[in-house]
Formats: sequence, C-alpha cells, structure tokens
Amino acid sequence: MRRSDFIIASFLKRSNTRATWQVLTTFLPIGGLWCLISRIDQASLPFVSKICAFLPALVLLALLSSRAFSLMHDCGHDSLFRWRWLNRAMGFFLGVLNAIPQYPWSRDHAFHHRHNGDWEIYRGPIDVLKLDSYQELSEGSKLLYAISRHWLMLFPGGFYYLIIKPRLALIQAVINFSWSISLELLDHLSNKNFSQLFVFSTRFRLNNSGYGNSFWEVTDVIFNNLLVITSWILMSRWLGAGLFFTCYSLIMTASAAIFICIFFVQHNFKGSYANSTENWSPFLGALEGSSNLDLPNWLNWFFADISFHSMHHLCDRIPNYNLRDCHVYNEALLKNVTFLKLKDIPKCFSYILWDERLQELTTIKAAKKLEGVSV
Repeated sequence: MRRSDFIIASFLKRSNTRATWQVLTTFLPIGGLWCLISRIDQASLPFVSKICAFLPALVLLALLSSRAFSLMHDCGHDSLFRWRWLNRAMGFFLGVLNAIPQYPWSRDHAFHHRHNGDWEIYRGPIDVLKLDSYQELSEGSKLLYAISRHWLMLFPGGFYYLIIKPRLALIQAVINFSWSISLELLDHLSNKNFSQLFVFSTRFRLNNSGYGNSFWEVTDVIFNNLLVITSWILMSRWLGAGLFFTCYSLIMTASAAIFICIFFVQHNFKGSYANSTENWSPFLGALEGSSNLDLPNWLNWFFADISFHSMHHLCDRIPNYNLRDCHVYNEALLKNVTFLKLKDIPKCFSYILWDERLQELTTIKAAKKLEGVSV
C-alpha cells in the first residue's frame, strides 16, 4: 500500500464560509457563557447553589476552549481558511483566546508532523526515554520519571503549559533583548558603527524556551502576551479578579489537560509505529503511528474531528470539516490503523518508554520484567 492509493485531493478544498461558521460557533458561545457566569455571580443564590450553577458553564467553556485550540491547530496547517493571511490572523487570535503563542506553537507542531513515528528524533510531548536510558537511572530517578508521566500530571502540566510557560517566554524575551542590545550598543558606540544600532531581528532569541528563536516567533510571543494580559485585566475589572482567575484557571487547566491527553494517546499506544531514523517510513509513521479515537459525535464536534488522526497525518492540509468524509471514503485502506475507545485511553499512559531494539513503545512494567524485578 502506498500514499498514492488514497483519495485525498478531492477533500483538500477549503471554505471560508465553513471556517467562519466554525469560528463563530466557538467564539459566540464562549462569550455567552462568560456573560452567564457574570449573571450567576450577581444572582441572590446560596453559595452551594452558585457553585452548582457555575459547573456546567465551566465544563462547556473548557470543551469550547479545546475546540478553539483545534481550530488554531488547523490555522497552523494553513487548512482552515482559503487564504494564508487569514489563517495566520485567525490563528493568532485563537492563540490569544487560549493564552498560547500560535505561530511558534505551529512551527513546533510542524516538526512533530515531519518526524512522527521516528522516535529517535521526536520523543512526543512528554520526552519519552529510551528503554536503555531508563534502565540506567537510579531507583529514585525511575520513580520520579514514572510520577512525572502519570496521567494526573496532565492537570498541573496543563496549567503550566497555558498559563505560566508563555509568560516565562515573554520575560525571557525581554531579558535577552535588553541584555543583547546593551552589549551591542556599547560595541557599536565604541566602534562608531551607528548603522547597526537599529537592527533588531538578531537580538530576538529565546534559547531553550520551547518557542523557537526566530524574530517572528518571538514577536508573536510578545504580542500574544500583551493581548492576553490586557484581556485578563479587562475581565478582572468586569467580573472581579477573584472570580475571573478562579474560573479561568480551572477552564484553562481542564482544556489543556484534554488536548494534551488527546495528543498523547494518539501517538503513545500499544503497537504504535516507533522506529529509528534508519528504518523510518513517513507513510507508516502517519498511518500506524497515529491512533484514531472512537468518540461520540457531540464530543468530536468539540475536538473538530481531530479524532480521525491517521488521515490528518497522511495529509495535514485536509481541513477539519473534510477530515471525517476523507476518512470514511478511504476506510477500506485503513484496516491496519488503531482505533481507541474512551475506555482504552487510560492504558495508553503506560507506554512511556521506547525500546530501540524491538522498535516499539513499551511500559515500565515490561521494563521491570526485563530487569528480572518482580512486579
């Protein structure tokens, strides 16, 4: 079987109308639910009744935030709207909604697509260890590794991913820029090289930040943060800082946990294609290195059909609103791909080691058996 066997071209057509409808049916409910939270807060209700009234709104906002993230993801692939500039602009604002700089995120995500299934180069969102490297760790380090990759870490990890990390990137950008411009200013003044004083692009660098080091990526980090922090201030003035940040933190933490979980189980699962670079096949990496989620239709709506992940990896230019149809049309060719139900998701969090010799993902339990340790 080859990639050319799949019918893809007819599903690549992008529609500004459908994309706009998807954006509106995401933004408008989010705005309406925040208004509802304000009304509930102003209502003369007992404390317990208010909490019970808040919960459905918070759950829906977390799911809608996940949908916004999925649409932002499509913009990064230039597949939501017909025009590149519109994908770039809408991707930026969807990034602001989710408090994450979209352009650097999409560049990092493109690296994942280029190397999916090549576990020698790309170790997934949690930086999976090689089995040999894990076995060389001390017992304490092994325990720490297992705890840090436990599914419960999705929640503090999600909070860090959306709330803290982009703000740390901004601080680092300001420090790097201030330091480099001070050094260069002194150098240019001493050498009377005034023409280079206002060349800024080389001064925007974020070493080891997870957000890249190009001028445009760091610029996106800065403007994203300016708008995010401004929105926090405005929302705090409207709702009160206590109510807003309590609700916002819960929503963002839950939303991030959801989409990190989805991303993880769509690549870390039993039988996932996990080769080294020498034997790696991009085609098999797309099909057999990606799982497909068997979810209820209403839940797939919130995830913008990213559940049909094998076809998405086979061609990331397919718009999400064509992805399901493309999957169904090519279903006869997808007999060897993995389908996961909701009940299968917890098992995926065991596959956090890469066995380089067997070219497969494995579990800590299996690693202990290899070491001759009783479980």
